[in-house]
Amino acid sequence: MVSKPHGGRLVRKLLSEKSKERILEEKDEYQKINIREGTAIDIENIAHGIYSPLEGFLVENEFQSVLDDMRLPNDLPWSIPIVLDVKEKDLKFDVGDEILLYYENIPIAVMNVDDIYNYDKKEFAQKVFKTTDINHPGVAKVYNMNEYLVGGEIRLLNELPNPFEKYTLRPIETRILFKERKFETIVAFQTRNVPHLGHEYLQKSALTFVDGLFINPVLGKKKKGDYKDEVILKAYETLFKHYYPKDSAVLATVRYEMRYAGPREAIHHAIMRKNFGCTHFIVGRDHAGVGNYYGPYEAQEIFKNFPDLGITPMFFKEFFYCKKCKGIVNERICPHPMEDREYFSGTKIRNMIANGEVPPEYFMRKEVYETIMSFENPFVEE
Repeated sequence: MVSKPHGGRLVRKLLSEKSKERILEEKDEYQKINIREGTAIDIENIAHGIYSPLEGFLVENEFQSVLDDMRLPNDLPWSIPIVLDVKEKDLKFDVGDEILLYYENIPIAVMNVDDIYNYDKKEFAQKVFKTTDINHPGVAKVYNMNEYLVGGEIRLLNELPNPFEKYTLRPIETRILFKERKFETIVAFQTRNVPHLGHEYLQKSALTFVDGLFINPVLGKKKKGDYKDEVILKAYETLFKHYYPKDSAVLATVRYEMRYAGPREAIHHAIMRKNFGCTHFIVGRDHAGVGNYYGPYEAQEIFKNFPDLGITPMFFKEFFYCKKCKGIVNERICPHPMEDREYFSGTKIRNMIANGEVPPEYFMRKEVYETIMSFENPFVEE
C-alpha cells in the first residue's frame, strides 16, 4: 500500500482562482514581508503537502518541541524547524493579522499570523546541527537569520518560476502514478549528483525488495563545481533508458534547500518521501552530511529513535569496485583487503570529467559519461 501521508492527511494549501484574484486585487492593503528563495521553496513544499502535516511556519511551542525532542507537540516525528524569520523593523503587524509574503516582487503566499517570538540562534544551531561552528553551512545560515520568528498558516498565491516543470510531480500526482503502476511498495532515493555505478547498484539492490523505485533529485542552489541541475536530470534519463526496467522506476524532482543537518535531516528527507507515497527510503553513508561533523553512519543510527516514523529506512554500506571480486560489492559481502578496493568518489569522478579523462567503466556507465560531456560546461561556475 502507498504510505499514508505523515499525520494521516495530505496538506493542500492552494487558493481558488477567485480567492487568489481577490487577495491580489487588495494586495496593497496587506503588510508586506520580503522573503528569501529558500523560504519561498519551503512555502511551496508546505502548500503541496511535501511537508505534511505542516500547514504553515512553526509557532513557538512547535519550534521548541522540534528543537528539544525532534517531535511536534502532538508527538509526531518532525526533526527540522520550518520557520519564517523577520526583521524587527518589519514587525508592523500583530498576532491575528494577515500578511503577504513576497519573493522578488512576486506575492508568494498569504499568511495568518498566529505567533511572533524570539529565539536563541546558538541553541537552534547546536540542537539541529550538533555544532555552533560558523564554518558549517547550516549554522552560518542560522546566524544570518533575522531576529524574530513568525508562525502561522500559509496559503499559496504563486509558484516560483520552474525551469524543470516537466520533471516536477507533486505528492498528489506521485500517489496516483504509484497506484496506476500497481506499486504496493516504493523505495525513494534522494540525490544531488549524476549517477555513478555505486548509486546504480545501491538503487537496484533496494529495488530487488520492493515494487518500485522513486529517484527524487533535489534541485536548488548549488555551489561552484557541482553538476548543473539539467546535467543531473539528463544523466538519469540516459541511465533509465539503457539500464532500468521501464515499468519499475520513476524520476521526478523536488525543489528543496539542503540544511546539511546530517542525522536530523535524514529523518526529514524520509518524511518528505513518505508524503510522496513511498513506503521505504534509502539511507546511505553520511546522508545529508557536510565536512566531518557527523559519523559516516550516524544518519542511519538515528532511525532507531523513530519506530513510529511510518516509512521503512533501508540501510546500505558503501559500495565499491573490488579487483578480486571483479565486480561492485560492499563490505557485507566482500572479504578482500582495502588495497583491492576502489571506492566511488564523486569528487574523483568530477575531477576526471573536468580534466577530460574518461572514468573507468566500473565507475560510470559510458552512456552517462557521454551525456555529461554533451554539455559545453556541465558544472556550476559560481
